[in-house]
Amino acid sequence: MRIRRAAAVTVTALATSLALPPATPVAYADDGIRAQQWALDALGTDQAWRTTKGAGVTVAVLDTGVDASHPDLAGNVLEGKDMVGFGARRGAKSWARHGTAMAGIVAGHGHGENRGDGVLGIAPEARVLPVRVILEDGDPARKKARSTRGNALAEGIRWAADHGADVINLSLGDDSKSAHPEPAEDAAVQYALKKGAVVVASAGNGGERGDHISYPAAYPGVIAATAVDSDGVRAPFSTRRWYATVSAPGDDVVIADPNRRYYEGWGTSAASAMVSGAVALVRAAHPGLDPAQIKRLLQDTARDAPAGGRDDSRGFGLIDPVAALARAGEIEQRSSLRTTAHAKKYFGPGPDDPDDDGGPAAWAGPVAGALGVGLLVAGVALWRGRRGALGHRR
Repeated sequence: MRIRRAAAVTVTALATSLALPPATPVAYADDGIRAQQWALDALGTDQAWRTTKGAGVTVAVLDTGVDASHPDLAGNVLEGKDMVGFGARRGAKSWARHGTAMAGIVAGHGHGENRGDGVLGIAPEARVLPVRVILEDGDPARKKARSTRGNALAEGIRWAADHGADVINLSLGDDSKSAHPEPAEDAAVQYALKKGAVVVASAGNGGERGDHISYPAAYPGVIAATAVDSDGVRAPFSTRRWYATVSAPGDDVVIADPNRRYYEGWGTSAASAMVSGAVALVRAAHPGLDPAQIKRLLQDTARDAPAGGRDDSRGFGLIDPVAALARAGEIEQRSSLRTTAHAKKYFGPGPDDPDDDGGPAAWAGPVAGALGVGLLVAGVALWRGRRGALGHRR
């Protein structure tokens, strides 16, 4: 059943354009927020949380900034970095809205008595490392700036990888007609992957605008998230492209805002944050898995796989954190197996016999060794003689 409370929430866009127009808010007093988080049930979080809630894992949220004081995030947000250096500041309407929403999807822990109110993230005990790399669409400074990205994204990815990020969430991108790969961004992604950080990005919101390729989702090694609705059907706005890895909830998603109110949003941005939360759970329980193993793990354990196993709309299917956690244990166990050298056991002299009486067994070894040395000397002499003979023939 699709849950929608039109009187309580208003749809806003969580697009790669980062649009979050004014909406009718839901006050904290409204205790219907948790009931509207259909994605928690769809992803089986209650069962996954029996294993882990993401404690010990750091998820870098590269976005418009994160409101660390938000009740649903308080205590979960680390000190981050502003790679932009200008634009809206705390208190402004266009400050940290999209980034706070994404952080809540990843690691929101709710608030109030028993934390029963507000937004719960997929990994509510994970830490968020905020890195501001882009301005909100509504930021007045955006009109004055020639570019809201520049090198900020590439530098932000490297900074996050160097400052402990286990997962890097990129709920952003360029899916315009002129979108093209940026060598610096591609290199930064590869740098992060080599350092062990899993990189997740939104596939793009161009499903109704030509399905243009979106970057950074299309860079090699990235887990690209497409969006589905509460029925598991591809959301119309979700980009269909060859790089789609898996799908996740991305429609009618309840999000937290710095204004201390809630909105209902849509977009592959939300789907990316969901996937990052799922990766955080896997990383918390199985830290030995590398980015490539985790990407393959999500693909292999995805639910409702398309005909043929994969398509450009939903990748390999809907992420399944419970199945991923179960399979991850098997992979990590296999990966931990190492060849052990037993030089002393198989190639050493063997144990001494305390009752050694100097019988045949005592002198057989030395004699055999002496014979071996003699044969070796003879072999060398013969080889030298043959070498000399060959030289003489030349």
